[in-house]
Amino acid sequence: IAQIVAPVLIMIPCTIYLLVTTGNLDKAVLTQTIMIPAQLAGQIMMGIYLWKAGYISTKKETWSLVSAPYLLGSAVAILTSGFVVSSLMSLLDWIPNIMEQSFDILQSGWGGILAIAIVGPVLEELFRGAITKALLQQYNPTKAILISALLFGAFHINPAQILPAFLIGILLAWTYYKTGSLIPCIFMHILNNSLSVYLSIKYPEAENMDGLISGTPYLIILIGAIVILAGVIPYMQRMTSNK
Repeated sequence: IAQIVAPVLIMIPCTIYLLVTTGNLDKAVLTQTIMIPAQLAGQIMMGIYLWKAGYISTKKETWSLVSAPYLLGSAVAILTSGFVVSSLMSLLDWIPNIMEQSFDILQSGWGGILAIAIVGPVLEELFRGAITKALLQQYNPTKAILISALLFGAFHINPAQILPAFLIGILLAWTYYKTGSLIPCIFMHILNNSLSVYLSIKYPEAENMDGLISGTPYLIILIGAIVILAGVIPYMQRMTSNK
């Protein structure tokens, strides 16, 4: 709801501003003008709602820093899983990306980059923490994690993001379940989104990782990522064996 209401609220003053300063209302210019402030406004509204509704936990465990080795393992997990998911999506490039133009506009300014790489991940993990915690009270861990990831995927709306968000969401929800802390989840989410933004800006022509690397090197890295991911998950499991 916040993502729908925010653009409407931002559009009104932006429309007036453009009419006063330019004398006309160009749709492309209006879209570019409202995109970044609308994104930030929507995220702020979402954060206020989560806080006012009591969904943001103040428990010490929720904000535990966990250990440095665990954070390192989580960084490896999100990077390798991100590569594997990107490789999968390269086989599904027929899925429409209805947000491509919007992301291009957002990534054209620091406000949009901040919204995607920092603010968004923090708020989305607060949202996930609230949902996952509620689901764990009603279902077994596997079912709760899968439902949480499914909701996270659907939350993105954009068809091209739903499957990647679902798959990455499984890892993030599992991490929250095992640690009880949002810190490693926020860290992983920021790392994933920041890398995505950097690669998108640096290599705008590459839709997925196969657009950056090809041939034998690509296959070697893909196999290596799968092997490393298969090893780091049990490592993270052992470090939270008390959960």
